[in-house]
Amino acid sequence: MNREYVDVILEVAARDASIARALREICALDAAVRSTALDLISAQLGGHALAKDLRECVTALRRDDVARRIAEALASTG
Repeated sequence: MNREYVDVILEVAARDASIARALREICALDAAVRSTALDLISAQLGGHALAKDLRECVTALRRDDVARRIAEALASTG
């Protein structure tokens, strides 16, 4: 996952407070709980035609390095 991809996620969060809150909460979870939460989100969205970008974002949020960077960046905005 490249740095620019995470920067885009953070730019979206900066424009929408509800996305920032959701990301902050998800990224603050430990890896196992975060993975389970993302499984539930994926299952809920499973019946919808998801954009490739959204699927990639959910996959990225499973990574500890990505979640840590997002959590650190959003901690100062919350």
